[in-house]
Formats: sequence, structure tokens, C-alpha cells
Amino acid sequence: MRAGTIRLGQFLKLANLLDSGAEAKQVIAEGGVQVDGEVELRRGRQLGGGEVVSVAGGGAARVRTGGDPGPTPGHPPQR
Repeated sequence: MRAGTIRLGQFLKLANLLDSGAEAKQVIAEGGVQVDGEVELRRGRQLGGGEVVSVAGGGAARVRTGGDPGPTPGHPPQR
């Protein structure tokens, strides 16, 4: 993994869009994940920041890297 990047499968769990790596693998393989509006079938796709990741029938989150990561969707900011 390059500095300032995260893999799609990891991001889906971190952003609470999916519950587990196994679920991420299945949903991605079924074409249920989009990155910037296009279906993505690679769980290992590197996200560098600014991309919008959405899950069919679920939510969406923008990838943020470096500096202040900001709050994770569904979680209050930590103080």
C-alpha cells in the first residue's frame, strides 16, 4: 500500500459501509460497489483521496487522506 492510499475493501469496512472483509469481497464481486459512479470489481483498488464510494442499497462516503481524517460516517468526531 502506498502512503496516503487505502484499498477499497479496507475503506468499505473503515467507513462502516459494510460490516466485514468477507461481506466486502462478496458485494464487490457482485458489482454492488461503485467508485465515482462506476462499478468497481477490484477489492484491492487503491483509493488516494477524493473518490466517492457507494454501495448498492446502502450509503456512500468520500475518501479522505492525510492530515485530519475527519469523522468517519456514523461516528462522532473524537476529541
